Amino acid sequence: MSEDTGRPVLRMGVLGCADIAVRRILPALAEHRSVRLVALASRDGARAECLARRFGCAAVTGYQALLDRDDVDAVYVPLPPGMHHEWVARALTAGKHVLVEKPLSTTYAQSAELVETAARLDLALTENFMFLHHSQHAAVRGMLGEIGELRVFSSSFGVPPPDPASFRHSVSLGGGALLDVGVYPLRAAQLHLDGELDVLGACLRVDERTGVDVAGSVLLSTATGVTAQLDFGFQHSYRSTYALWGSRGRLSVPRAFTPPREHRPVVRIEQQDRLTELTLPADHQVGNALDAFAKAALSGTDRPGLRDALLRQALLVEQVRKAARVVAHGEAPA
Repeated sequence: MSEDTGRPVLRMGVLGCADIAVRRILPALAEHRSVRLVALASRDGARAECLARRFGCAAVTGYQALLDRDDVDAVYVPLPPGMHHEWVARALTAGKHVLVEKPLSTTYAQSAELVETAARLDLALTENFMFLHHSQHAAVRGMLGEIGELRVFSSSFGVPPPDPASFRHSVSLGGGALLDVGVYPLRAAQLHLDGELDVLGACLRVDERTGVDVAGSVLLSTATGVTAQLDFGFQHSYRSTYALWGSRGRLSVPRAFTPPREHRPVVRIEQQDRLTELTLPADHQVGNALDAFAKAALSGTDRPGLRDALLRQALLVEQVRKAARVVAHGEAPA
């Protein structure tokens, strides 16, 4: 796990050539000081060879062949959610630390099993919510005194319709808007609201042709009555935001989840007869997320805390699904 300089370096492999891996993770891995990209696996050998040449690593045909390598300490798993349980379990059993794209799995029971395996083998297991590692959210927490006592948290994450061939339209591959974009507002609510969150109600709009949910809304509450109003879907114009509304004002973050590396976030604070806009420094949330994962893998830092966060998120998603009223796509609620 170390280079000739003596500085600890995490040797990583990548299982799959998903779009998010190609656009965001592989470039960040290739330039990261604490990580060395060793190999990339695909079921399509030619695809693996093409990307391996581009990012300066070895090409591997087949996911298990990468897990069998002795020169890989950790893996990044950007496969469709329906494949996460199998391949995260295999990676952990092979002794690899795992960074997996959200969601960890498609059910709470599967997620709990993976968390238990990671704990038993003393391995880092992290869900790749990159937005958590952008400095704008810590800055927001430092500004909450400006809005008084918090009353309502709201968040929306919507994107235009994915390609019809995307796994997002497949039930067997773990598709659907809740697991794809809905998990972001849910995770943001946990970031900013204290204590456990109760699901007061939810609605999921399901496409009758594919059986996957394409949009939804959720109402949550803390034990003290602070509510969270969340909306998500992939039948929308792009929106990626959250806001905190308090007794003396409202604070909003208009580019909450996917700000580009060069983007300087703007935070708006609305108070009586006063509007303040603060421009924050740009930050590299992808690189920061890799920093945090490498630290957890190399030093064991906060592994129990990371596992607790995985379970809280998985449980909340399952509670939303169980509480949701399901409405067929194109059918208005009665």
